[in-house]
Parts: sequence; C-alpha cells; structure tokens
Amino acid sequence: MSNKQIISTDKAPAAIGTYSQAVKVGTTVYLSGQIPLNPETMEVVADSFEASAIQVFENLKAVAEASGGTLQDIVKLNIFLTDLSNFATVNEIMARYFEEPYPARAAIGVAELPKGVAVEMDGIMELVEL
Repeated sequence: MSNKQIISTDKAPAAIGTYSQAVKVGTTVYLSGQIPLNPETMEVVADSFEASAIQVFENLKAVAEASGGTLQDIVKLNIFLTDLSNFATVNEIMARYFEEPYPARAAIGVAELPKGVAVEMDGIMELVEL
C-alpha cells in the first residue's frame, strides 16, 4: 500500500503531462519543476529574467503551501538555467524568498528548458511533524 499523496493547486500552473505538481510521502514533499508560467493564463512570463525567476519562486511557493508547508521547508533546491550569467540575479531574488538556514542547492547550466524558458526549479521539502 502506497502512502503517496498527490498535491495540486490552481495557484500554480496545472501539470501538463504525466506528472503531478508535487507528491507527498510521509513528511517529505517532492516538488516538480516549475517554469515561469502564470497559473491564471498558462502563458510564459518572459518580460525579463527577473520577472521569470520571480514567477518560478511564486509557483514553488504556491505548491509548497498547498503541501502544508512554506518555502522555508525546502531542504534541497535545484535551479536549471540556460544562461549561467543569470546566477547572480537568481541569488538576489532567492534572498527575498528564503531566510537562513538556506536549503542545499544546485545551479545547473542546461542547453534548453520547456517552452524555451530561461529558468526552471524543483525541490524537496521536509515538513515538521506536529
């Protein structure tokens, strides 16, 4: 018997394909990759790299909250960038969303991301048992 709980919220982009926004197993939540899609329009936010990164953090925040936690519960964050020169901007924006202690993190340069976006993030959350 599986104790997987599928997490879904309309405050983040709908899952398009064979995946869930997040899956909770016990107190661990696995967050699927988020790209800068506006959840209301399902259109890519591409006004600037900063606007794109903010939308990704907002999407992650919505899924984290739907899972019963917050961004502070993320213990591992993976950031995928098509241009590593945007890393400093990601750091600056991340500081708006996270407080110390920060999660473990990887920033990975990739050739391409879905819908031609410049940034995607996924993560793992560990929720405090009450």
